[in-house]
Amino acid sequence: MGRLVRGGFLFFLCSPPSSTPRPLIDANGRIIAVLAGQPRNDAYRLAVERAFQTISDAAVEARFPASMRRHRRGLFAAMNVGLSYGKGQTTPCWLNNKEYTGIADSLLEDQDIGRMAGFADAAFALWAPRLYGYYRACDTQLRTRHPHLRRPFDHSVFFCANFNFGRNVWTFKHRDILNLVFGWCAIQALGRFDATKGGHLILWDLGLVVEFPAGALILVPSATIAHSNVPIQEDETRISFTQFSPGGIFRYVDNGFRTVNQLAEEDPAEYQRLVDLKEKRWEMGLDLLSTLEELLAPVTS
Repeated sequence: MGRLVRGGFLFFLCSPPSSTPRPLIDANGRIIAVLAGQPRNDAYRLAVERAFQTISDAAVEARFPASMRRHRRGLFAAMNVGLSYGKGQTTPCWLNNKEYTGIADSLLEDQDIGRMAGFADAAFALWAPRLYGYYRACDTQLRTRHPHLRRPFDHSVFFCANFNFGRNVWTFKHRDILNLVFGWCAIQALGRFDATKGGHLILWDLGLVVEFPAGALILVPSATIAHSNVPIQEDETRISFTQFSPGGIFRYVDNGFRTVNQLAEEDPAEYQRLVDLKEKRWEMGLDLLSTLEELLAPVTS
């Protein structure tokens, strides 16, 4: 691991093999993020290459206007697909991708993209079983209450997927404010580029610059840790595929399937109880994270 100084910040250069997982651990031994690598088999590598081509072809078909290729995260077209909650909604609903609905549905139905989504789900369950269980419990309650609501992938616990299209996808420094504040986002890179020269993920609050080769997965609390990417070379191509779960959906379920205003009006005592719990919610989120010792402990019957 080397060192790099940029603009007064000291960064450590992290270059893990693309197939070897590496957890990032805080001062208290908690696993706060994971460089999860990717499966060590040719079938998965070929699936990633096909997924890259499928997403690239979808971008050509979509012909995204210039207005969609400039936003706070970067200069590329991006599309969220899945469940949404906020902006005056009284219940979660499926995002309306308008004229791009057909393209969105075809991407979700693609077996190779689905395989990548399934690997991210399995890695999440492996490295943060309590946090994953919190997601699964919310998902189960939501399915019971609203059985008609779809999920992007039946075999993934995340409520929403995001496709970042373009020849050279790299993001500005940002935090993903829609994501559950202590939750993890699954980020997977695709493309044809030299990961030693570009495409690195910068985790600003951790002082890390991470090599991020095509097919690799990184699990990170994207609402909490500011992050961005290094551009790739001009003759290369890079896109990305992410999964996340909006924090608003968890709040909706915690409120008894009600908005905050509905809860305050219908059950003031419960509303006040949840308000009082907000001060400890961050501690609850930290308690959901695992330590290496817990994960490596032998299973006893």
